[in-house]
Amino acid sequence: MSSIDRSQSAGGTRTYEVRTYGCQMNVHDSERLSGLLEDAGYVRAPEGSDGDADVVVFNTCAVRENADNKLYGNLGHLAPKKASRPGMQIAVGGCLAQKDRDTIVKRAPWVDVVFGTHNIGKLPVLLERARVQEEAQVEIAESLEAFPSTLPTRRESAYAAWVSISVGCNNTCTFCIVPALRGKEKDRRPGDILAEIEALVAEGVSEITLLGQNVNAYGSDIGDREAFSKLLRACGKIDGLERVRFTSPHPRDFTDDVIAAMAETPNVMPQLHMPLQSGSDPVLKAMRRSYRQERYLGIIEKVRAAIPHAAISTDIIVGFPGETEEDFEQTLHVVREARFAQAFTFQYSKRPGTPAAEMDGQIPKKVVQERYERLVALQEEISWEENKKQVGRTLELMVAEGEGRKDGTTHRLSGRAPDSRLVHFTKPEQEVRPGDVVTVEITYAAPHHLLAEGAVLGVRRTRAGDAWEKRNTEKAARPAGVLLGLPKVGVPAPLPVATGGCAVD
Repeated sequence: MSSIDRSQSAGGTRTYEVRTYGCQMNVHDSERLSGLLEDAGYVRAPEGSDGDADVVVFNTCAVRENADNKLYGNLGHLAPKKASRPGMQIAVGGCLAQKDRDTIVKRAPWVDVVFGTHNIGKLPVLLERARVQEEAQVEIAESLEAFPSTLPTRRESAYAAWVSISVGCNNTCTFCIVPALRGKEKDRRPGDILAEIEALVAEGVSEITLLGQNVNAYGSDIGDREAFSKLLRACGKIDGLERVRFTSPHPRDFTDDVIAAMAETPNVMPQLHMPLQSGSDPVLKAMRRSYRQERYLGIIEKVRAAIPHAAISTDIIVGFPGETEEDFEQTLHVVREARFAQAFTFQYSKRPGTPAAEMDGQIPKKVVQERYERLVALQEEISWEENKKQVGRTLELMVAEGEGRKDGTTHRLSGRAPDSRLVHFTKPEQEVRPGDVVTVEITYAAPHHLLAEGAVLGVRRTRAGDAWEKRNTEKAARPAGVLLGLPKVGVPAPLPVATGGCAVD
């Protein structure tokens, strides 16, 4: 009997809910978990079900000090629901599951399945085994069993998609536990990546984001130092692919051939998210970040010379152990010099199991908070000044779904510019759909968004918009989303904005 038959024989189609914490890798892994469950006959629970599904899956993150407290608090909230609902199952996967293993079932014995980062494809089997044997199933693989992109995927957007090009990380940053949980870097074959992209474009996707823990280190596993720039150029030859982005690159691997490929490939967007973490050379050394301030600013200078309108964003950690006021001033110096369009700033918190957690010189919370507020204030000022430079420009926006929380009351729609800036624009009389492209003139700038208050200058209906419309008209037959696996031949809402280079969530 198939898993679908078993689900139905147990009392109708079973529903599921996946809760995701952490970085872009986890977001994309959750798309695969959803795809696996739907392939096994489950149906996504309605929005806002809040644990009322037959199966609730937690895809966890381990990079925060309180990650386990957050998980066990949520598991505790579900315990009475599970007790009163026969047949309900709870599964825990992701980085925290890879790290804690048997501890999860000991602390929360009502959990049915624990699986790791290397064997997410086993989830349906483990759920079924737990149901039949009536006992918890804990299965953690020590190495990757199959590249995740070979698994079914329930994509949250009809017009934009993540595409993993590698998994794992070869770096040893002292604040990061991800290499221990995700393993060493393993690259996909270029032909497999391009086949997946072509299949997505055939389904209507017009924007893809290449994803890797250190995305521009791609090629180290297959012995080609220029593999990433070649991949970007190959993406430029795919008919119908309008926008290509990537996240997150490491400054160590940012070579001139990558900059040239970005500048010379029309569908590679003028956007770069490159983690800084600190502007101080001593702190970077303590972090085991294999670059220094001069190298980082040199990359920024080269990118701006080749792509003048590039929007550059970054990640910064404040209060790393041993950081002095002079060290922090160096971070502020880099922020002033680089003039980031946006910076995702984090107060350092201990990651259990990392070298930094045991370092001397842990900074008092009060000092970290004060430095953090100064950094945020400086970046807000720069972000606003950089956004003001966009006023008067004419931009093409890809219409987004769900990014304008006030669009209903302001009678506006929202979209992303080529450089990924968020723009709210006046709703035109002509119907536009997520995935379609509009041309607007920017009239106003705020620190975190732009406005185009005049009439839309042009509307271009796209295959991506057709795909969005088709998906929504077929909701009765298939829940929202696009279920795709790797093509047989050859080998969400919009995508979340990149907020987590090098395991900072």
